[in-house]
Amino acid sequence: MYEFSIGPVHPTMLEPHRLRLFLEDEVIKDAELVIGTNYRGIELIMEGLPPEKINIIAEKVCGICSHIHVWTCVKVVEDACKIDVPERADYIRAIVEEFERIHSHLLCIGHLFEVIGFETMTYRSFMIREPIMQALELITGGRVQNSCPIIGGIRPRCNIINEKIPKILKYIENFKENLEKLKERTLNDPMIMIRLKEVGILDKKTAKKYHATGPTARGSGLKCDIRKLDIVPVYNNFDFEEVIYDEGDVYARTFVRIDECFESIKIIEQALYHLPDLDKKFYNPNYELKKFKPYDTYNEAQRGQVYYSYGLDENWRVRQVKIRTPTATNLACMEKILPGHHVSEAELIIVSCDPCFTCTDRMIIIEENKRK
Repeated sequence: MYEFSIGPVHPTMLEPHRLRLFLEDEVIKDAELVIGTNYRGIELIMEGLPPEKINIIAEKVCGICSHIHVWTCVKVVEDACKIDVPERADYIRAIVEEFERIHSHLLCIGHLFEVIGFETMTYRSFMIREPIMQALELITGGRVQNSCPIIGGIRPRCNIINEKIPKILKYIENFKENLEKLKERTLNDPMIMIRLKEVGILDKKTAKKYHATGPTARGSGLKCDIRKLDIVPVYNNFDFEEVIYDEGDVYARTFVRIDECFESIKIIEQALYHLPDLDKKFYNPNYELKKFKPYDTYNEAQRGQVYYSYGLDENWRVRQVKIRTPTATNLACMEKILPGHHVSEAELIIVSCDPCFTCTDRMIIIEENKRK
């Protein structure tokens, strides 16, 4: 048995990690995934700041799923302090989040094609993703960093006026047609299918044991979509399906994401349809902060369940910040299913859970070596 290390810098991964593989005849016998290169101490930076300011920092936890972090962060204060949020603001938050979910899923799919060496499909995925980015820019003024939610509602520039709705629907119409073609092209390509099917199988039992979440869990037959659990009430207004695949392989995790893009479009279209009938108010400035103990809030990020918790002291300063992103548990699942596969499939399996190492690297433990 010998060790083969990948990273912390490797062309198949967009972020730093170190994957230690222990091989026999190029077959993985054991694996260890090491992260920690990008520790930034975000929770520590948030300590002692007013809640309005930590939203700016929360958006920087992840560059791909920035909106869901801000939304979940403001929900802590809103839920704990019983702050009323206008219905229009909730609808627009959901619209921006579903656009963000689509662009994140297509980024993952394009990256996966790159790992298997099919760059044409990578570029096609990014080309299809472009109208989604343009729609986000039209709504919020930003393609990735949107800065949409604030405590009590959304920023004025993010309000979707009626004149913008036809333009957004046009972006959606072109996107759906192109995504259907991408899905069909992928399914009908035997070279792609042979790399995806029956590779990296995460069975339902293992997914439960290591707390898989998001598309990684739903690709193994687990129902876990927070949008369906009445935890984020605005989603009760929309008719959409939770996408479940039972195969548990790279193929299943990939097509959960593709099909979720179509479900996100359903949510966006329904929200846009009802938006003109909602009250024009999109921000409640008359909220009052109060002292509260750490309050837990959950939401459904692109990669799965995201968790925020913090409290406010008597001076309305943030205390005891905790953030948990879905990548940590999903990576634990990937580490467990790597043994038995050829070394060439290692990065493909890791990529199939759509890891975000940077948003996972927020805590570091220093053990002091005490000598007697």
